[in-house]
Amino acid sequence: MSSSSTSKRHPTYHGIRSRGGKWVTEIREPRKTNRIWLGTFSTPEMAAAAYDVAALALKGHDAVLNFPDMANMYPIPASNSSDDIRNAATAAAELMNAEYSNDAGFEVNPQTDQFLDEEAIFSMPSLMVAMAEGMMLSPPRMDPPPSDYTQEYYTVGQSLWNHF
Repeated sequence: MSSSSTSKRHPTYHGIRSRGGKWVTEIREPRKTNRIWLGTFSTPEMAAAAYDVAALALKGHDAVLNFPDMANMYPIPASNSSDDIRNAATAAAELMNAEYSNDAGFEVNPQTDQFLDEEAIFSMPSLMVAMAEGMMLSPPRMDPPPSDYTQEYYTVGQSLWNHF
């Protein structure tokens, strides 16, 4: 049996692959042949978060991340040693595991993209009401023109609706 049939790269996330129903990740140190083993995780998101922490530690903010919006929330390794990077990567994986748990009040399928409740984030029902109310407001009145313009084109208090 070839190695390609027993391990697969994830189609979306960088630096992770499937092995035996679990997700594993490791990262190569820049300009070296050494790899740092980051661990085996139950979901691809956990492995991807672990990879992100290691990539940030080794490659800086130019690293390609799986979850760039979470970069500020990831733990920072105490040093660039393999053990410190692995510990921070494991902590990030646990953070991602908590993110995907049912504690948030909704179920997330880890095989799909992260659930994002846009209606709750943008307060969609109240946003629509506010937009409708805004359409019912009269436009602001124009101020009198500066004195160097001729008055024949402008009148004090003229509505913007008259300029079509």
